[in-house]
Amino acid sequence: MDSYPPADPGTSPAGLRETKKRETRRLISDHATRLFIEQGFERTTIAEIADAARVAKKTVTNYFPRKEDLALDHQEEFVRGLALTIAAREPGESALAALRRSFLGAVEERNPVAGFAGPDFSRMIADSPTLSVCLRGLHDRREDALAAALAEATAAPADDVTPRTAAAVLGGVHRVLFGRIQELTLAGRDDDEVAEIVGAEAVRAFDLLEPSLGDYARA
Repeated sequence: MDSYPPADPGTSPAGLRETKKRETRRLISDHATRLFIEQGFERTTIAEIADAARVAKKTVTNYFPRKEDLALDHQEEFVRGLALTIAAREPGESALAALRRSFLGAVEERNPVAGFAGPDFSRMIADSPTLSVCLRGLHDRREDALAAALAEATAAPADDVTPRTAAAVLGGVHRVLFGRIQELTLAGRDDDEVAEIVGAEAVRAFDLLEPSLGDYARA
């Protein structure tokens, strides 16, 4: 569970309220994750989460409108990640080079958003039909956001299929590598082993795209 520093005596009431909201959100999320792992996502109710967090059921749904939002608490970061990498690529850097660099950095950091969520969390998702479907939907949304970013980066006409095609290919590689991290984690490999294996596999995967996308959307 995250910890928060004590409030500054000079903090405004609005600042204190925001800190309290973050604390409440984290408290609910932590208890929900624990219960999902212990009982399974489908078997755990919102009422049980509210009781564990000692808040009203309405409070839970105010912070997390959908039950799956409690389990997948970094959805927007996941969906927007590839698009933001394109927007922030370095001068002279292609879309492929930027995404390769970003992914390998995430592997080096063992970033949970890249898939390094640990065996218990990974098993929770794999065992839940609801969360598995939700995760596929997040991959789709991420690909759509990437396509929009590539279209903007290349000033492509609205009816140009190129950005969507490139996004499907680039997003597909990320989808495969995310699944590979989960697969190895569930097979009992620790994060360091997973990072070593997937880091090498990612280089090979991105290399496959060099002939077609090596210069695409170069900044």
